[in-house]
Amino acid sequence: MIVTAHGKLNLTLDVLGRSGDGYHDLRSVMQTVLFGDELEVELTEDGSFSIDPGQQYLPADGRNLALRAARAFLDGTGLGASVRVTKRIPVCAGMGGGSADAAAVLRALNRLTGRDLSPEALAALGAQIGSDVPFCVMEGTALAEGRGEKLTALPPLPDCAIVICKPVFSLSTPELFTRIDRRKSRLHPDTAGFLSALESGDLDGLSRRVYNVFEDVLGRRRGDIDAIKSALTELGALGAAMTGSGSAVFGLFRDEAAARLAWQTLSGQYQECFLTRPYPGEV
Repeated sequence: MIVTAHGKLNLTLDVLGRSGDGYHDLRSVMQTVLFGDELEVELTEDGSFSIDPGQQYLPADGRNLALRAARAFLDGTGLGASVRVTKRIPVCAGMGGGSADAAAVLRALNRLTGRDLSPEALAALGAQIGSDVPFCVMEGTALAEGRGEKLTALPPLPDCAIVICKPVFSLSTPELFTRIDRRKSRLHPDTAGFLSALESGDLDGLSRRVYNVFEDVLGRRRGDIDAIKSALTELGALGAAMTGSGSAVFGLFRDEAAARLAWQTLSGQYQECFLTRPYPGEV
């Protein structure tokens, strides 16, 4: 079976603090986008597991979330799985590529085995694999809380064009969390205002409220991220922000022609630049 693993964006991202288990409590409005990785998933009757991750530098062992998802789903069945990934989601971008691949494997194996688990059951299984996997199972638009596994479905993002640019560098997620913990005061996204604008279908209002707290602790890379955001807004984006712990930056556009021009312009500066739209999930 061939399935698509859709990339995700954090339209807002707030870090509320540390919880008792040592993890960070997050609050984020998350959105899947139309483009993503392509996975070919096949059952193996001999119980063997293998993965071609699509890039030589990506792990093909137990560190790979898609392989872990296959093992978790098929545990105790005697069956195995072979997974081949065609990688399109940029790596180390904050777009949940590994989590999206894991979620796609869960969905594919659910169909191939005929187990017909509910999306909620698949999301619960995904939570054992990674914090972003439950959202990548559910897809669409959602408010994610806790470590990201507590999901509340939201009205769909108004149709728009999205330009995504990833600079050549990556950012360290643990280091960004450490900097957040050390910062005594910081700005927070207007999540309530964003949700109100989303409820009323106000693309301009919600675009003005896209915000990611990690942007405040980027250090020397702040200028690079701000440069992409400025370029997107100067080319017509209603709002722009970094997604996840970076380093990809997205801009929301009402006008398709403006978005295409922005994509064409920025593709000359950034090798990984994409033009896409929101993906509402399976309906």
